[in-house]
Amino acid sequence: MKKTLYKAIALSTGLLLSGSALAEVTGNIGATSNYLWRGVSQTDNGAAVQGGIDYAADSGFYVGGWASNVDFGDGTSYELDIYAGYGGNITEDLSYDINYLYYAYPDSPGSVDFGEVTVGLAWKWLDVSYSHTVNGGDDIASDPLDSKDMMYAQANLTFPLTESLSLGVHYGYSDGDIITSWYGTDSYSEYNVSLSSDTDYGTVSFTASDTDLDDDDAKIVLGYSYSFGL
Repeated sequence: MKKTLYKAIALSTGLLLSGSALAEVTGNIGATSNYLWRGVSQTDNGAAVQGGIDYAADSGFYVGGWASNVDFGDGTSYELDIYAGYGGNITEDLSYDINYLYYAYPDSPGSVDFGEVTVGLAWKWLDVSYSHTVNGGDDIASDPLDSKDMMYAQANLTFPLTESLSLGVHYGYSDGDIITSWYGTDSYSEYNVSLSSDTDYGTVSFTASDTDLDDDDAKIVLGYSYSFGL
């Protein structure tokens, strides 16, 4: 399954929108050595090719879609995400974002699509968000567990080191019946440290990520993304 929204539009850990800056249609393409969603590989530790398209209005409303290959070991080969939300500024330094994100797996052998609502705040170099599952397929969680019981809270720190190089620090916490069904524990934490460099040819990133799940090793991930106007 996947990532959080406006680095899902940006595409990874949840930077929030300033609505007035994004009255446009944009596209993005990218590749990663390991597609991690909340610290867990969605590609059996293999590489992924990803891309999407987004529309953001002056009002702060945005909508978009994003896709990636996945490998869950059951024949599911790709993920398709559809999202919509609203964001804007409260003050010059403080912004907010509210969105709905639907995770679809069209060729999955089971009913595993689900949707989340996320509320987030960003202040200068810090952003935080809370997500909760609001709908889910019958096969998301095994009986008698609740297919709508999953929450996710995260915090991200971003520090510019130079004009083009940034350091990121991330912490996330997941809890609920869906987590129990997927991983055999009622909650877990995940964390990463990343370096990203903006170039004329896209953004290159290097991330060291780990979780406190049993039998889950630390991972090093190399990524590339390129955004463009349409």
